Amino acid sequence: MHEESLSLLGLFGSAFISSTIAPGGSEAVLAYMVSIGDKPLQLLILVATIGNTLGALTTWWLGSWAATKYPLEKVLSDDKRKSINTVKKWGGWALLFSWLPVVGDGLCFAGGWLRLSLATSVVAILLGKAVRYTVVAYASASLI
Repeated sequence: MHEESLSLLGLFGSAFISSTIAPGGSEAVLAYMVSIGDKPLQLLILVATIGNTLGALTTWWLGSWAATKYPLEKVLSDDKRKSINTVKKWGGWALLFSWLPVVGDGLCFAGGWLRLSLATSVVAILLGKAVRYTVVAYASASLI
């Protein structure tokens, strides 16, 4: 495999892993690749966004799977159900904030558990991730 493809695959993998329950540093990988300057900024943003979105959708799917094994009524107290109801109120658009550290993974998991609209969830996750990586990439480029 060509070295250029491997570096993009590394960015994709870092972004994917960063968006699952495992911690990662995809922003640092993106900033480093921007600083090298051998790939178009838009390509780097696209690869990171797609990887991170697919990782978030994996977490969403895990939430959906968990819901079949652990219904809300059996797992959560009344107090915690109030929080779930807040996510229900905002629906898939709550996943615009899936890019937030710590909270974002929980939002994606809850989105799957609550069986929020997959289409809305995908759009919201994609938009949130794209904005974050665009900011990171352009901020990194301005430092060069």
